[in-house]
Amino acid sequence: MADEGPEAATDPGPDVPVTRRTLLAGALGAATAAFARSLAAQMPANPVQGSPAPQSPAAPGLPTSAVGTRAPSVHLARAPVGAVVGESYTPLQDLDGTITPADLHFERHHAGVPAIDPVGYRLLIHGLVDRPVIFTLADLRRFPARSRICFLECSGNGRKGYRAMSPQTTPQQIDGLTSTSEWTGVALATLLAEAGIQKSARWLLAEGGDAALLTRSVPVAKALDDALVAYAQNGEPLRPEQGFPVRLVLPGWEGNMNVKWLRRIKAGDEPFMTREETARYTDALRGDEARQFSFVMDAKSIITFPAYPTVLPGRGWCEVRGIAWSGRGRITGVDVSADGGATWAPATLQQPVLPMAHTRFRYVWQWQGQPATLMSRATDETGYVQPTLATLRSVRGPGTNYHLNNIRGWDVDAAGRVTFAARV
Repeated sequence: MADEGPEAATDPGPDVPVTRRTLLAGALGAATAAFARSLAAQMPANPVQGSPAPQSPAAPGLPTSAVGTRAPSVHLARAPVGAVVGESYTPLQDLDGTITPADLHFERHHAGVPAIDPVGYRLLIHGLVDRPVIFTLADLRRFPARSRICFLECSGNGRKGYRAMSPQTTPQQIDGLTSTSEWTGVALATLLAEAGIQKSARWLLAEGGDAALLTRSVPVAKALDDALVAYAQNGEPLRPEQGFPVRLVLPGWEGNMNVKWLRRIKAGDEPFMTREETARYTDALRGDEARQFSFVMDAKSIITFPAYPTVLPGRGWCEVRGIAWSGRGRITGVDVSADGGATWAPATLQQPVLPMAHTRFRYVWQWQGQPATLMSRATDETGYVQPTLATLRSVRGPGTNYHLNNIRGWDVDAAGRVTFAARV
């Protein structure tokens, strides 16, 4: 007959042999339960108003779900501008690390976001090739897959840091047209080899499947180097605003060339001189000159904290944080100034530092309560150094429209209020 006294709590059950270990385990469980009851008894019945209510460890949480969501207190969002023709800016100041969540990756499109049926999707490769070929999405997925972490950046990113500047401007509004993702797809070189690209081919025409039929000329040398025909972003299929089902990824090159909703590639022996590289994305300079085919995005950085509308809580230590990137390769250094560029000190780069990807930097600064101007200056592995606003304006002129990578600054007043340094 089973015991019914106090020792019954140590009974492991009829199918488990009674040993010293099971007796100790049962005793430990009883002691733990008693401690929990004692702790609960000491909790106030009415917690202080404004303090978080104690959470009972016995209370069940939310069930599992098919799709995860952010915590109710987290409100991350892009800042959309325009409608059919427009863009959405990534909230740089609200993010940590270097990978941008797919739903916060910046947008830029010229005729809205098309709805493309992946079953009926086709990619045509023709022109100076031996075997014109059409690929389905399933065909593309049969080729060896590659993944590449790299940033994309609209070539017009940074206009509010070059002209029409305002102190009440956030990092998102200044440089929010750049994001970093892991892209997965098939190397464009593999597809060109399948089609038998001819030796006389020097340029490719990449055409998108949106209503604007956006087209750009791409050098074959870049296509054979590191170009990717991507069908996934950050581990999942591309999102519609990022080019679903397939887009072109040209690491380090201006965003407009990374054609979304890719549907056609034509090989030719010269640039195709499309609307998007003549009437647009060609930069008028001083006099009668212009910059055309300025593909590579130059080294750039921006401090994301402290930045407008931050107010420093008081004197003391503050970690200055930001991101830097370059289309020419790795960032090798970021310098930070607290006196408007009079003196500079090296920041710490967060590992891993990847080529053509956002790199996070950190600098510990002691604020003494006096007015200050914080600035960051990036250097890449080619030795290129991010220029000042005055230097860039002297070379490009005030009306330049693309590749605006000048040094940005943030003013801190005596009360700790941070605003954008909207001046030369």
